[in-house]
Amino acid sequence: MMIFHVIGIANKTPSFTIEQQQYIANTTVFSGGKRHYELVKNKLPENHKWIPIASPMTEVFNAYQKANEPIIIFASGDPLFYGFSNTLQHKFPDAKIVTTPYFTSIQLLANATNTNSNQLQTVSVHGRNWNAFDAILIQQKELIGVLTDTEKTPAIIAKRMLEYGYSNYEIIIGEDIEGTQEQFYELTLPEASKKMFHPLNCVLLKKKYHRIIDFGIKDLDFIGLPNRPNMITKMPIRLTTLHLLEVINSNILWDIGFCTGSVSIEAKLKNSSLEVFAFEKRQECEIIILENQKRFGVPGIQTVIGDFFEQDLSQFPKPDAIFIGGHGGKLEELFLKIHPFLKPETNIVINTVKESSIALFKKGCSNIDYKIIEEIAITLDNHNPITLFKAKGK
Repeated sequence: MMIFHVIGIANKTPSFTIEQQQYIANTTVFSGGKRHYELVKNKLPENHKWIPIASPMTEVFNAYQKANEPIIIFASGDPLFYGFSNTLQHKFPDAKIVTTPYFTSIQLLANATNTNSNQLQTVSVHGRNWNAFDAILIQQKELIGVLTDTEKTPAIIAKRMLEYGYSNYEIIIGEDIEGTQEQFYELTLPEASKKMFHPLNCVLLKKKYHRIIDFGIKDLDFIGLPNRPNMITKMPIRLTTLHLLEVINSNILWDIGFCTGSVSIEAKLKNSSLEVFAFEKRQECEIIILENQKRFGVPGIQTVIGDFFEQDLSQFPKPDAIFIGGHGGKLEELFLKIHPFLKPETNIVINTVKESSIALFKKGCSNIDYKIIEEIAITLDNHNPITLFKAKGK
C-alpha cells in the first residue's frame, strides 16, 4: 500500500512538532513544490530524496509509485482545502493518506483583517474556469473567499464583478501572507481593478448591500431586437417554461434560439450552478444577450452563434434540459439532430401558438421515442393562446 503523509506548512520556515520531527528523521523520500523545498530543506535528513511537484504531473505520480516506501509531502495551508491531498485521493484511491493541516490563506486573511468568517464561503479560480465563482456571485453570499492565480488576479476579479453590476461588494486582498512582502488592502472594486498585486495573494469579497433582481424579470427591462419588441418569451410563459424544464434540478441546459437570452438568464438566476449553452443563428443577438447578462448580473452563459444544424454538438456536455425557442421551420430535423445527445431523463420544452408547430413537435417526439408528459395553454392579455409542451423519453 502506498503511504503518504501530507504536511501543511506556512509561507515561512515551519516549526514541526516533536512527532513530525521524528517521522521526518525516519523518512527518506520527500516531495513538494520548489518554494516548499526552500522552506524545509534544512530540516530534512542528509540522505533525503526530493521529488519536485511540477508539470508534467504524470512524472511526479510515476516517481511516487517507484519510491516503494512512505513519502512525506509538504503543501501550503490545508492540503484538503483545494489542495494536494485531494489530488492524491483522486489519483491513488487505495493509498493511505495522513494529512496534517496548517491554516488556509483565506483563514489567515480573515484573521489578519479582523473579518468575521461565520458566513464565509470559498471558491477557487486557481487554474480553474469561472463557473464556481460566477455561481456564488449570483447567489450574492455575504462573504466570499477566492483563491486566485496569476491570470485571475484581484484586478481581473474586480473588473468581472463591475462588468456584471456587482458593485455592492468591497474587496479585501492579502499579499504574500506570512511572507517577507506581506501586505493587506481593503479597497473598492474600482480601486482594485486598477492595481497590480503580488502574485501570491487571496481575496475576500464582503457584501455591503443586497442587489435586488426580480424573481420574474419584466419583459421591457430586457434589451430586445431592434423594432421587434415582441420577440421575447413573455415573463409568465418564461417562468412556466423554467418550471417545465426543471432547471432547479438540472446541471446542463441547451437554449436553442435564445434571441434576447431571457430564458437562459432567468434559468441561471434560478440555479446559479446551471451550465447554460445558448444557441442562436442571428449574429446581432450575441451582443444583446451579453448586454442583458450584464444588466441582470448573470455571467457564465456560453453562447454559440451560427446555424444550429451546422454545429458539432459532440463538443458540448449532454443536456438535462432543452428549450426550443426557435427552429427555423425545421422542427422534425431538429429532433433528429439532438437525438444522439439526449440522456434518458432529458426534458424538452417548447412554446408555440401555431397548430403546424404543435403537429411537428408531436411528430418529432414520436420519431425519437419521446412522450409528451405535460401540455399547458396560457392566454396573455389579448394575445392568442400559447401552448407549452414538455416531453421526456419513454
